[in-house]
Amino acid sequence: MSIRTTHEIHTRRFGRNLGLGLTLAGFIAVIFGLTVVKVQGLEYRQPAAGTVTVTDTEADS
Repeated sequence: MSIRTTHEIHTRRFGRNLGLGLTLAGFIAVIFGLTVVKVQGLEYRQPAAGTVTVTDTEADS
């Protein structure tokens, strides 16, 4: 058997698959980034109005 050159359709398919893979990886990175930002934002959330915090009780005494 002889080694044949790559057919044009295989080159096109590889390019399309590479583009689709990079697009999918970018989408996953965006979703991951949004998730990280949302989880970190939960740590710094302000308490709701009307709730008692430690600083509120210390100020009254």
